[in-house]
Amino acid sequence: MNAFVRFRLFPAAILLMLLAAVYARGGDEKNDFSGTSDPNFNPDLNYAQVEYVKATEVSAGVWRFDVTVRHNDEGWEHYADAWQVIDPGSAEILGERILAHPHDAEQPFTRSQSGIPIPADLIQVAVRAKCNVHGFGGREILVDLARKEGENYQVQRKR
Repeated sequence: MNAFVRFRLFPAAILLMLLAAVYARGGDEKNDFSGTSDPNFNPDLNYAQVEYVKATEVSAGVWRFDVTVRHNDEGWEHYADAWQVIDPGSAEILGERILAHPHDAEQPFTRSQSGIPIPADLIQVAVRAKCNVHGFGGREILVDLARKEGENYQVQRKR
């Protein structure tokens, strides 16, 4: 093999070995964000982050959600403008709270929405928030409606 080919192939082989090592190691690390429905979320506060959820069943199949959101609101040009409750299996939007104004001086903040219908056979819902610049992509919370509490959420069922 001539020297020209060797010098071209050697760096490419090193790069491939490094990429393979990084890829193989990726599954070994524990995710610090258990309880989130998307382990690949962007933790940057320029994306709206759901920090806590309280789900309360107010009547059979009808729920109220109190959702705490953190975002680097910067006035009307960039602020968290909504949160949603979705079916994590189908991504169907079950409920939504529109946030009508920035919360620059109130971080994190909690807002509620009542009257959200959740089918009786749906055991888990995901709660996600968005901003008017980046959309979704921040931390979501996966809520198990069959449990009283979990990491970053609480559930109260009507008995």
